[in-house]
Amino acid sequence: MTNALGTPRAVTALIDGQGRRVALDGLLTQRSARWLIDDTERAHHAAQHDALAHALDSGSLHLQLDDGQTLAFAAQPHGAAGLGAPFWLAAMLALLLYVVAVAALLGRPEPRHWLYAVMAMTQVGNLLFLAAESLTTLGLPAGFMRWDHDLRAALDLAASAALVHASGSYPRPLANARIRTSVAWFAITALVVGVSSHGLANTWWWTQAAMVGCGALAVAQLGWMQRAQPDPLAALLQRFCAVSTGTLLILTLSIAAVGPQIGSGGQVEAIGAAVWYVSTAAMLLLLPFVARTRLLMREFALLAGVSVVATSLDLLFARIFEFGDLASLMLALFVALGLYAGLRQWLLHQAMAHERRTTERLLEHLFRVARELQARPQSVGEQVSHLLRELFEPLEALHLPRHGNRARIADNGARLLVPVPQLAPSTPPSVIMLGFAQRGLRMFTAEDARLAERVVEQLLRAVAFDQAVERGRSEERLRIAQDLHDDIGARLLTLMYRAPTPEIEDYLRHTLKDLKTLTRGLAAPSHALSHAIAEWKADITQRVSAADCELGWAFVYESDFELSVVQWSALTRVLRELVSNALTHAHAHRIDVQASIGNGALVLSVADDGDGRHPDSWSHGLGLGGVRKRVRQIGGEVSWHENGERGIVCKVAVPAFTPV
Repeated sequence: MTNALGTPRAVTALIDGQGRRVALDGLLTQRSARWLIDDTERAHHAAQHDALAHALDSGSLHLQLDDGQTLAFAAQPHGAAGLGAPFWLAAMLALLLYVVAVAALLGRPEPRHWLYAVMAMTQVGNLLFLAAESLTTLGLPAGFMRWDHDLRAALDLAASAALVHASGSYPRPLANARIRTSVAWFAITALVVGVSSHGLANTWWWTQAAMVGCGALAVAQLGWMQRAQPDPLAALLQRFCAVSTGTLLILTLSIAAVGPQIGSGGQVEAIGAAVWYVSTAAMLLLLPFVARTRLLMREFALLAGVSVVATSLDLLFARIFEFGDLASLMLALFVALGLYAGLRQWLLHQAMAHERRTTERLLEHLFRVARELQARPQSVGEQVSHLLRELFEPLEALHLPRHGNRARIADNGARLLVPVPQLAPSTPPSVIMLGFAQRGLRMFTAEDARLAERVVEQLLRAVAFDQAVERGRSEERLRIAQDLHDDIGARLLTLMYRAPTPEIEDYLRHTLKDLKTLTRGLAAPSHALSHAIAEWKADITQRVSAADCELGWAFVYESDFELSVVQWSALTRVLRELVSNALTHAHAHRIDVQASIGNGALVLSVADDGDGRHPDSWSHGLGLGGVRKRVRQIGGEVSWHENGERGIVCKVAVPAFTPV
């Protein structure tokens, strides 16, 4: 307050209705005793607030100014309307947290839920104290400040012990966790007794050290749990515990650096503590719904960190460097926001450990699986499982016989259940259960469930697209085969009957036979392996016989199966091209064709004793380039090597040569 000349005046004492005088100082403006460091200063702070409470109860209050003047005030109650918005917000958050804790405990009264309830109720108590301290008017009940320190310290210590207990047993129990838990509860209980009985000096330091120590132990236990067996929930809880403990440590060190000056005025330390309590309560409120509120919890954690850093810097700038209130606030905000902007991406990656595959890689893998399903529809479960493993990188993926209509998350985000599409009516219903995404570093969310559904839906569309394309190809092949048979075949037959010499007639007869083989192959949807081998041998035998060349033939296979048109066409043209090259360019006297099909793989070699040498120096034109292209069409590789002292051997390897 100021006098008539505008000179500021300070209040030095108050006089109650019975004439008792109580000296006042800046401590009266402090709204919380929990964050006063010195025990003596805390007792003096409580005595001033008690004296003010008694004076207000008496209905008569006189304030003595530093110039000796005395002013009289009449206490007037404001009622519920005077509580203010901060009071109702803190009280509402406390009520929500209380309801969630009770619901979790009543729903499943397990030990872990009891521990959650303990931590939640301690924050409910802190929020109620914050609500009372948020009142803009002076005058709290007598004894409030003593309860504010002792009870809130006990609440914080109980929450710390419960955190150590929970981190040693959830999501899975740790070895020797009971010993650490027992020691933590014993030490915390002894400290609470010392604080409440006022038989322990420097209680603020002991309380803060115990809280930070318990938080660090919880982070360490969750880290040991994650290293022993990766679990996304353990990783997530470890990160949030680290954020909460780190911000508490920053706040503690900032207030400790200010030291005795904390009672000289200002509320920055109280604001920083309030931000820490509110953010911790908010994360506890969202914890039962962690699979759905993971992103929101991340933002709360980042906001809490930035806010605590900003208030801590403001406290240091204003009290130690003696900057003005506005200057210290602006500088603190500038530094905190600068750090946040520079480190946000790293913080997000560390907080969530979340990484997506690129769209190009996902689509490439999607269409590769679709082509595999086109060839083997019965492998839909295996292929969908492989696709989801590539997408989410889980620690486990199980194919279970179970009904499922939609993808959903289970075990609080630890697992994801994805229904397997039924490509045939006879296929039994089943689901793919994925556990611990990204090698146990993150949790599944509702967004992941929707992504899995969209991926499966796109896979079905890709399969349908491939089927439509294949039907179009089949129809086009049939049309081409019919045109070749009706047009070119008729012309060759006419030329054969009008051939001027027997040699030309025989050549046209073999050409017509090759045309019939080609058109029959184009028209057929598939080819039996045994029939294809017989046709290949007959065709190659005719070719080498006409060139006075010997043929060695050895084709071994485990069982007969159907070749697709692509497989049949590729192998037919590869064999013809390799034999033609050996006869035409190498002038070979013997050609050996050897092939084996077993364990789903094809190995083919065509060797000759011709004039060809140094295959590395060959220029691959249409012939050799066509061989490479057709081998790649069926998923294989081809290579040429020198065949001993004379000739060339061509080797074709197809590691996944499966039936249609």
